[in-house]
Amino acid sequence: MPASPKARELAKIAANAALDKLATDVTIIDVSQRFPLSDMFVIASANNQRQASAICDGIEAELSKAGVKPLHREGQSDSHWLLLDYAEIVVHVQLAEDRDHYSIERLWKDCPIEVVNG
Repeated sequence: MPASPKARELAKIAANAALDKLATDVTIIDVSQRFPLSDMFVIASANNQRQASAICDGIEAELSKAGVKPLHREGQSDSHWLLLDYAEIVVHVQLAEDRDHYSIERLWKDCPIEVVNG
């Protein structure tokens, strides 16, 4: 089953919030056909740990306005990889060098991917 309209809407809100905090390489991956626990991944890169934390804070604020709160937030403000789990979507904010190293997009290359430019 394809991603729900709600998941698509939340992913767009999260992606735009990340861009508002100057995230780079913001990508949305529809994992609904391959991953039973979530419909969409939003992946964003940050230049440093403070920016990564600010990106997550901005995403949480915007999604809160849409009436949703994360089920879980993984990683501390000094982490290289922060994760926000909203069930329908999972947001990954990584330092650019870690994103290159872990290459989440490569793991999900058979899923529809959308690069968001703002």
